Amino acid sequence: MPRGGARLGAGRPKGQGKYREPTKPIRIPESLLGGVMEFISTEGYNLPLYSCAVQAGFPSPADDHIEGKLDLNKYLIKHPTATFFVRAAGDSMVNAGIHSGDILVVDRSLEAKHGKIVIAAVDGQLTVKRLHKSKKDTYLMPENDNFEPIKFEENSEVVIWGVVTNVLHQV
Repeated sequence: MPRGGARLGAGRPKGQGKYREPTKPIRIPESLLGGVMEFISTEGYNLPLYSCAVQAGFPSPADDHIEGKLDLNKYLIKHPTATFFVRAAGDSMVNAGIHSGDILVVDRSLEAKHGKIVIAAVDGQLTVKRLHKSKKDTYLMPENDNFEPIKFEENSEVVIWGVVTNVLHQV
């Protein structure tokens, strides 16, 4: 009785994996594995970054020289495993450039220091505010005069979820 070899119908059915198509095993040098996995996870989106600056004042002649490729994941996310996105709602942070509907990039690995904009859960309700620490009190400060600061009270449960590192909004 023979052993081993291919058997009809054995193995994973074709097209059943993550990509819903047949796959092919390949050998990759270990030194290149990280780059290949990063390329797959970002789907290879590297957009051109031009070396010339765009004037916000008087126009200057454009330079067609491409400086390199820009991967927004590398630009916006310093700690991928500790980063998440959340959508802002309301107008309490408009003077900090955060508007309703903006997407906030939040890093949980950063220390929530005085002056940083943080995502906090106050008695179970999420909010985005600037952290203000004084010698005797701690506040979550809005960036809009129409809103009141939130003082950390002994009977309140406040949990800092992370520090806002970037804001994405349409113009």
